[in-house]
Amino acid sequence: MISYSLQCAQGHRFEAWFKNAAAYDEQQARGIVACAQCGDAHVEKAPMAPAVARTDGERVSVSSMHPDAVKFREMLREYRRRVVSTAENVGDRFAEEARKIHFEEADERAIFGEATRDEVAALLDDGIEFLPLPDVGDDN
Repeated sequence: MISYSLQCAQGHRFEAWFKNAAAYDEQQARGIVACAQCGDAHVEKAPMAPAVARTDGERVSVSSMHPDAVKFREMLREYRRRVVSTAENVGDRFAEEARKIHFEEADERAIFGEATRDEVAALLDDGIEFLPLPDVGDDN
């Protein structure tokens, strides 16, 4: 996994994790990397501060955190808790169920689950709207 500091054309800065550098490049080329604040897809890598190893083996970031970062992470955690507690977990059938709901072959309802990269790409190609479910651990 690799974390990039990103910035949209509106000047909003945010971080995003990718499987590797090639995954970022592919998603960027397809226009699916978007600003976490305004949704702008004109996103570029921003200067990053490296993580530095401490003498006790822990790693720390040398950049200062934005004052709203803690609030934003808590909002993401609450969003996830709310989705998980109120939506149906369809597991690895997410793409199939989302497509059925979109084409009115199944009742409209809130769902969450997992999808492969190819399934995500196909949903986007079909114009099916969905959001990634953030996984923000309590330790970060």
